[in-house]
Amino acid sequence: MRRLIVVGSITGAPGVTTTALALAAVWPSEADGGVRPVMVEADSSGGDLMIRFGLPSAPSLLDVAAAARLRYPGSLLGAASELPFGVRAVAAVPGRGPCRESVRLLAGEAGQRVLRGDLHDRGTVVLDVERLGDDVEPLVAAADRIVLVTRGGAEPLTHVSAYGLNAGACAGRLTLAVVGPCPYPAEEIANTLGIGHVVFLPWDAKGVAAVSNPMQSALRIAGFRPSPLMTAARMLARQLADPQASTMRTSARDGGRVTERYAVQRAGRSWTGLVRVPGAEESGS
Repeated sequence: MRRLIVVGSITGAPGVTTTALALAAVWPSEADGGVRPVMVEADSSGGDLMIRFGLPSAPSLLDVAAAARLRYPGSLLGAASELPFGVRAVAAVPGRGPCRESVRLLAGEAGQRVLRGDLHDRGTVVLDVERLGDDVEPLVAAADRIVLVTRGGAEPLTHVSAYGLNAGACAGRLTLAVVGPCPYPAEEIANTLGIGHVVFLPWDAKGVAAVSNPMQSALRIAGFRPSPLMTAARMLARQLADPQASTMRTSARDGGRVTERYAVQRAGRSWTGLVRVPGAEESGS
Protein backbone atom coordinates (compact mmCIF):
# COMPACT_ATOMS: atom_id res chain seq x y z
CA MET A 1 0.00 0.00 0.00
CA ARG A 2 1.09 3.58 -0.57
CA ARG A 3 2.61 5.74 2.13
CA LEU A 4 0.49 8.78 3.11
CA ILE A 5 2.17 12.11 3.94
CA VAL A 6 -0.20 14.91 5.04
CA VAL A 7 1.05 18.50 4.61
CA GLY A 8 -0.99 21.30 6.21
CA SER A 9 -0.99 24.42 8.34
CA ILE A 10 -2.81 25.99 11.27
CA THR A 11 -3.30 29.56 10.06
CA GLY A 12 -2.07 32.09 7.52
CA ALA A 13 -0.54 31.27 4.15
CA PRO A 14 2.86 29.76 4.94
CA GLY A 15 3.36 27.95 1.62
CA VAL A 16 1.76 24.53 2.13
CA THR A 17 1.20 23.84 -1.56
CA THR A 18 4.74 24.90 -2.49
CA THR A 19 6.15 22.68 0.28
CA ALA A 20 4.08 19.70 -0.91
CA LEU A 21 5.18 20.23 -4.52
CA ALA A 22 8.82 20.57 -3.49
CA LEU A 23 8.67 17.32 -1.49
CA ALA A 24 7.12 15.48 -4.44
CA ALA A 25 9.71 16.94 -6.82
CA VAL A 26 12.72 15.76 -4.82
CA TRP A 27 11.30 12.58 -3.26
CA PRO A 28 14.06 9.93 -3.22
CA SER A 29 13.46 7.41 -5.96
CA GLU A 30 15.04 4.59 -3.97
CA ALA A 31 12.41 4.98 -1.24
CA ASP A 32 9.64 3.33 -3.28
CA GLY A 33 11.56 1.26 -5.77
CA GLY A 34 11.54 3.99 -8.39
CA VAL A 35 7.80 4.71 -8.15
CA ARG A 36 7.25 8.46 -8.32
CA PRO A 37 5.06 10.06 -5.65
CA VAL A 38 1.67 11.61 -6.35
CA MET A 39 0.79 15.02 -4.92
CA VAL A 40 -2.94 15.35 -4.18
CA GLU A 41 -4.46 18.80 -3.73
CA ALA A 42 -7.12 18.22 -1.06
CA ASP A 43 -7.98 21.79 -0.07
CA SER A 44 -11.62 22.20 1.00
CA SER A 45 -11.59 25.85 -0.06
CA GLY A 46 -10.62 25.06 -3.66
CA GLY A 47 -7.49 24.31 -5.62
CA ASP A 48 -4.77 26.46 -7.18
CA LEU A 49 -2.91 24.05 -9.47
CA MET A 50 -5.40 24.17 -12.34
CA ILE A 51 -5.11 27.93 -12.62
CA ARG A 52 -1.38 28.04 -11.93
CA PHE A 53 -0.45 25.43 -14.57
CA GLY A 54 -3.35 25.78 -17.00
CA LEU A 55 -4.60 22.22 -16.37
CA PRO A 56 -7.91 20.96 -17.78
CA SER A 57 -10.85 20.65 -15.41
CA ALA A 58 -10.70 16.86 -15.68
CA PRO A 59 -9.27 14.64 -14.41
CA SER A 60 -9.29 16.15 -10.93
CA LEU A 61 -10.00 15.54 -7.26
CA LEU A 62 -13.66 15.22 -8.22
CA ASP A 63 -12.84 12.00 -10.09
CA VAL A 64 -11.09 10.58 -7.02
CA ALA A 65 -14.11 11.46 -4.87
CA ALA A 66 -16.45 9.86 -7.41
CA ALA A 67 -14.33 6.70 -7.47
CA ALA A 68 -14.62 6.47 -3.69
CA ARG A 69 -18.38 5.92 -4.12
CA LEU A 70 -17.85 2.87 -6.32
CA ARG A 71 -17.67 -0.68 -5.05
CA TYR A 72 -14.55 -1.23 -7.14
CA PRO A 73 -12.86 2.20 -7.38
CA GLY A 74 -10.36 2.92 -10.09
CA SER A 75 -6.73 3.87 -9.69
CA LEU A 76 -5.67 7.15 -8.09
CA LEU A 77 -3.14 7.54 -10.89
CA GLY A 78 -5.96 7.81 -13.42
CA ALA A 79 -6.82 11.24 -11.99
CA ALA A 80 -3.25 12.55 -11.97
CA SER A 81 -1.86 15.17 -14.34
CA GLU A 82 1.79 15.64 -15.27
CA LEU A 83 3.10 19.02 -14.13
CA PRO A 84 5.77 20.77 -16.23
CA PHE A 85 8.62 20.02 -13.81
CA GLY A 86 8.03 16.28 -13.63
CA VAL A 87 5.61 15.90 -10.69
CA ARG A 88 2.39 13.89 -10.88
CA ALA A 89 -0.48 15.73 -9.21
CA VAL A 90 -4.20 15.34 -8.67
CA ALA A 91 -5.53 18.89 -8.88
CA ALA A 92 -8.64 20.25 -7.20
CA VAL A 93 -11.05 22.45 -9.08
CA PRO A 94 -11.40 26.07 -7.94
CA GLY A 95 -14.41 26.63 -5.70
CA ARG A 96 -15.30 25.76 -2.13
CA GLY A 97 -18.50 23.78 -2.71
CA PRO A 98 -17.32 20.84 -4.86
CA CYS A 99 -13.95 20.65 -3.10
CA ARG A 100 -15.47 20.50 0.37
CA GLU A 101 -17.60 17.51 -0.63
CA SER A 102 -14.66 15.86 -2.40
CA VAL A 103 -12.43 16.17 0.67
CA ARG A 104 -15.22 14.80 2.87
CA LEU A 105 -15.45 11.70 0.68
CA LEU A 106 -11.67 11.40 0.48
CA ALA A 107 -11.43 11.44 4.28
CA GLY A 108 -13.84 8.52 4.59
CA GLU A 109 -12.84 4.89 4.65
CA ALA A 110 -13.53 4.40 0.94
CA GLY A 111 -11.58 7.53 -0.01
CA GLN A 112 -8.60 6.42 2.02
CA ARG A 113 -8.64 3.09 0.19
CA VAL A 114 -8.35 4.97 -3.11
CA LEU A 115 -5.40 6.96 -1.75
CA ARG A 116 -3.62 3.93 -0.31
CA GLY A 117 -4.37 1.55 -3.15
CA ASP A 118 -4.11 -2.22 -2.91
CA LEU A 119 -1.51 -4.28 -1.11
CA HIS A 120 0.62 -4.46 -4.26
CA ASP A 121 0.58 -0.69 -4.87
CA ARG A 122 3.83 1.09 -4.05
CA GLY A 123 4.69 4.74 -3.78
CA THR A 124 3.87 7.80 -1.71
CA VAL A 125 0.91 10.18 -1.69
CA VAL A 126 1.79 13.74 -0.62
CA LEU A 127 -1.57 15.13 0.48
CA ASP A 128 -1.88 18.93 0.52
CA VAL A 129 -4.79 19.66 2.89
CA GLU A 130 -3.85 23.36 3.33
CA ARG A 131 -5.63 24.04 6.65
CA LEU A 132 -6.02 21.43 9.37
CA GLY A 133 -9.63 21.11 10.49
CA ASP A 134 -12.43 18.70 11.27
CA ASP A 135 -12.91 17.84 7.59
CA VAL A 136 -9.39 16.40 7.22
CA GLU A 137 -9.00 15.02 10.75
CA PRO A 138 -9.52 11.38 9.60
CA LEU A 139 -6.75 11.85 7.02
CA VAL A 140 -4.40 13.30 9.62
CA ALA A 141 -5.19 10.40 11.95
CA ALA A 142 -4.47 7.86 9.19
CA ALA A 143 -1.28 9.52 7.86
CA ASP A 144 2.08 7.84 8.15
CA ARG A 145 3.74 11.23 8.58
CA ILE A 146 2.39 14.76 9.15
CA VAL A 147 4.21 17.92 8.05
CA LEU A 148 2.86 21.04 9.75
CA VAL A 149 4.00 24.14 7.85
CA THR A 150 4.30 27.50 9.61
CA ARG A 151 6.12 30.81 9.43
CA GLY A 152 8.83 31.46 11.98
CA GLY A 153 7.54 34.45 13.94
CA ALA A 154 6.15 34.46 17.47
CA GLU A 155 2.52 34.83 16.30
CA PRO A 156 2.35 31.83 13.93
CA LEU A 157 4.32 29.64 16.33
CA THR A 158 1.98 30.60 19.17
CA HIS A 159 -0.98 29.68 16.95
CA VAL A 160 0.61 26.24 16.53
CA SER A 161 0.85 25.90 20.31
CA ALA A 162 -2.71 27.15 20.85
CA TYR A 163 -4.13 24.72 18.31
CA GLY A 164 -3.76 21.94 20.86
CA LEU A 165 -2.14 19.19 18.81
CA ASN A 166 -2.37 15.88 20.58
CA ALA A 167 1.33 15.15 20.97
CA GLY A 168 0.59 11.60 22.09
CA ALA A 169 -1.53 10.77 19.03
CA CYS A 170 1.03 12.37 16.69
CA ALA A 171 4.11 11.04 18.46
CA GLY A 172 6.77 10.03 15.97
CA ARG A 173 4.68 11.23 13.01
CA LEU A 174 4.68 15.03 13.34
CA THR A 175 7.28 17.35 11.81
CA LEU A 176 7.11 21.13 12.14
CA ALA A 177 8.47 22.78 9.00
CA VAL A 178 9.32 26.44 9.68
CA VAL A 179 9.32 28.40 6.42
CA GLY A 180 11.43 31.51 5.96
CA PRO A 181 13.30 33.63 8.53
CA CYS A 182 12.98 32.53 12.14
CA PRO A 183 14.74 34.03 15.19
CA TYR A 184 14.40 30.87 17.27
CA PRO A 185 16.63 27.78 17.16
CA ALA A 186 15.04 24.40 16.49
CA GLU A 187 15.74 23.18 20.02
CA GLU A 188 13.80 26.03 21.64
CA ILE A 189 10.83 25.60 19.29
CA ALA A 190 10.75 21.86 19.95
CA ASN A 191 10.92 22.25 23.72
CA THR A 192 8.40 25.09 23.92
CA LEU A 193 5.80 23.59 21.60
CA GLY A 194 6.35 19.97 22.60
CA ILE A 195 7.09 18.95 19.01
CA GLY A 196 10.09 16.67 18.69
CA HIS A 197 10.84 17.17 14.99
CA VAL A 198 11.58 20.71 13.77
CA VAL A 199 13.18 21.61 10.44
CA PHE A 200 13.73 24.87 8.56
CA LEU A 201 12.78 25.52 4.93
CA PRO A 202 14.36 28.70 3.52
CA TRP A 203 12.04 30.69 1.30
CA ASP A 204 13.88 31.68 -1.87
CA ALA A 205 12.62 32.98 -5.19
CA LYS A 206 14.51 30.39 -7.25
CA GLY A 207 13.03 27.48 -5.34
CA VAL A 208 9.49 28.85 -5.47
CA ALA A 209 9.80 29.53 -9.20
CA ALA A 210 10.98 25.95 -9.78
CA VAL A 211 7.62 24.58 -8.61
CA SER A 212 5.39 27.46 -9.76
CA ASN A 213 6.36 28.28 -13.33
CA PRO A 214 3.98 26.71 -15.89
CA MET A 215 6.78 26.85 -18.47
CA GLN A 216 9.38 25.17 -16.23
CA SER A 217 10.95 22.12 -17.82
CA ALA A 218 11.60 18.93 -15.88
CA LEU A 219 13.23 19.78 -12.57
CA ARG A 220 16.86 18.69 -12.64
CA ILE A 221 18.98 18.46 -9.52
CA ALA A 222 22.09 16.52 -10.56
CA GLY A 223 24.72 18.65 -12.21
CA PHE A 224 23.21 21.93 -11.08
CA ARG A 225 23.45 23.87 -7.86
CA PRO A 226 19.99 23.49 -6.32
CA SER A 227 18.26 26.34 -4.52
CA PRO A 228 18.29 26.42 -0.69
CA LEU A 229 14.56 25.54 -0.62
CA MET A 230 14.99 22.46 -2.81
CA THR A 231 18.07 21.37 -0.85
CA ALA A 232 16.17 21.57 2.45
CA ALA A 233 13.12 19.88 0.89
CA ARG A 234 15.30 17.01 -0.35
CA MET A 235 16.68 16.53 3.17
CA LEU A 236 13.18 16.54 4.66
CA ALA A 237 11.90 14.13 2.00
CA ARG A 238 14.63 11.64 2.81
CA GLN A 239 13.81 11.85 6.50
CA LEU A 240 10.10 11.33 5.85
CA ALA A 241 10.76 8.42 3.49
CA ASP A 242 13.10 6.53 5.82
CA PRO A 243 11.68 5.86 9.30
CA GLN A 244 15.00 4.28 10.28
CA ALA A 245 16.95 7.47 9.50
CA SER A 246 18.45 9.57 12.28
CA THR A 247 15.88 11.57 14.20
CA MET A 248 14.59 14.88 12.88
CA ARG A 249 15.95 16.79 15.82
CA THR A 250 19.45 15.54 15.18
CA SER A 251 19.09 16.52 11.52
CA ALA A 252 17.86 19.97 12.50
CA ARG A 253 20.99 20.47 14.62
CA ASP A 254 23.49 18.89 12.23
CA GLY A 255 22.25 18.27 8.68
CA GLY A 256 19.96 21.30 8.87
CA ARG A 257 22.71 23.62 10.14
CA VAL A 258 22.83 25.63 6.90
CA THR A 259 19.10 26.42 6.90
CA GLU A 260 19.09 27.24 10.60
CA ARG A 261 22.02 29.62 10.14
CA TYR A 262 20.18 31.22 7.22
CA ALA A 263 17.15 31.88 9.44
CA VAL A 264 19.21 33.40 12.25
CA GLN A 265 21.17 35.64 9.91
CA ARG A 266 18.02 36.96 8.26
CA ALA A 267 16.11 37.55 11.49
CA GLY A 268 18.89 38.65 13.83
CA ARG A 269 19.43 37.62 17.43
CA SER A 270 17.27 40.20 19.24
CA TRP A 271 14.54 37.99 20.69
CA THR A 272 13.32 37.14 24.17
CA GLY A 273 11.89 33.68 23.59
CA LEU A 274 8.67 32.12 22.33
CA VAL A 275 5.35 33.05 23.86
CA ARG A 276 3.99 30.14 25.88
CA VAL A 277 0.26 29.60 25.85
CA PRO A 278 -1.31 29.64 29.33
CA GLY A 279 -1.57 26.10 30.63
CA ALA A 280 1.04 24.70 28.28
CA GLU A 281 3.45 22.33 29.93
CA GLU A 282 7.04 23.40 30.37
CA SER A 283 9.54 21.20 28.60
CA GLY A 284 13.06 20.71 29.86
CA SER A 285 15.98 21.30 27.52
